[in-house]
Amino acid sequence: MWCVSRGVGSLRSLLSISGYPGIAGSRIGGGCGGGASRAASVWSFGDNSNGALGLPAPLADAYEPSRVPLVPSDVTSVAAGHYHSLAVTAAGDVWAWGRNEEGQLGRHAAAPRTLWNQPEKVNGLDHVKVEVAFASGVISAAIDADGSLWVWGRSKRGQLGLGNGVIEASKPSKVEALAGHQIAKVSFGWGHALALTKDGKLFGWGYAEAGRLGQMGQKLDIPWTPPLKFDNSLESSSPILELVDKLVAEKIERENNMPIIWEPCQVLEVCGSTVSDVACGLDHSLVLCSNGSILSGGDNVYGQLGRSTDRSVMLPVSLNTHPLSISAGLGHSLVLCQIPSEDREGDTAVLSWGWNGSHQLGRQGPEDNPGIVEALIGQKPISVSAGRVHSIALTSMKELWTWGSGRNGRLGLGSSLDEMEPALVESLVGLEILQAVAGFDHNLVLVSE
Repeated sequence: MWCVSRGVGSLRSLLSISGYPGIAGSRIGGGCGGGASRAASVWSFGDNSNGALGLPAPLADAYEPSRVPLVPSDVTSVAAGHYHSLAVTAAGDVWAWGRNEEGQLGRHAAAPRTLWNQPEKVNGLDHVKVEVAFASGVISAAIDADGSLWVWGRSKRGQLGLGNGVIEASKPSKVEALAGHQIAKVSFGWGHALALTKDGKLFGWGYAEAGRLGQMGQKLDIPWTPPLKFDNSLESSSPILELVDKLVAEKIERENNMPIIWEPCQVLEVCGSTVSDVACGLDHSLVLCSNGSILSGGDNVYGQLGRSTDRSVMLPVSLNTHPLSISAGLGHSLVLCQIPSEDREGDTAVLSWGWNGSHQLGRQGPEDNPGIVEALIGQKPISVSAGRVHSIALTSMKELWTWGSGRNGRLGLGSSLDEMEPALVESLVGLEILQAVAGFDHNLVLVSE
């Protein structure tokens, strides 16, 4: 049983119990100080068009969780990128599978696509004792036991953070600009990145448009213009594809003069605060401070910032609960929070806001303001993860709940139907789930053996 108190300590306790080592700094079964590893298996479900499920050919989607073969039995944590997957072992190795178009698997980008689905150990990390790994659409990252950050892949938006004009790292490379800082977690969006240090500092780099990195993007002297708003009323007067085309055309136009921060810089809005968690959506960012406040920045096309103010800085989100951890999807945001209850130790709940086109908020009501996912009240969620248009939550009972778009089986419920509210993944009942994470359209689950 975990006890929630305000501040960083509560988050570390919560994440340690959930098996997520990103901030807690723990490996499965080892607590914060390390220890003997436990045997665990990796399971996957959802879209498999890029081999992100790690299942044998043919590359069919998985509508229910399936065990991933060919990965070691001592996996301590997993990470889901947009279209690829990573697993970290007790030995400090990283295994990767899925899309490799940008070299994010650590293999040569010209490696046969037919082998993308096969988990393989990432080369070039022999001198690194990896504690935890993270992934985006085109980048993979690993944190060494000494707190250093290593990255590989290809990003024209500066997401590697390796210096001016560096867009590719064919093998794991150390982010020298963060030398001297012990990194606890890194989160990647479509083209931006945020890194949290163990002492609560926050650094950002990459594509800086619309305030997703806060006000540091303003120093690039590129005029900010309000983003095109996604207005549901437009659907009745113009085809939805026409609206989407307009949004895409706007993004392409803006990329002609991309505002890029090529090396990590401290996020100015939180220089005087202690940060306890961070999450990057596709085009927006969430920052959780130890005082219980959440800041958001970036695009607000779908209301994913949880506030009405459109400015190219990070600003507070109004909440009436105490947040514990955060997650961000393509156009929606999730918060694990503490709520009052008769239980002496309190209860937990999930808040959601933003895009709800496929019911990924798991609730009804206003979409651009935080609201509680009522169906999870009493289930004691301990972690949440947002995909492209679906969401997942792990509870203290080690049960997995999913909701939103069911396309390609990404809910793991045996069908392609959408779920308006959280539904229990019954095929996993009875297994001890240690960690569950969502990629864009696929999911990874770490199960104790």
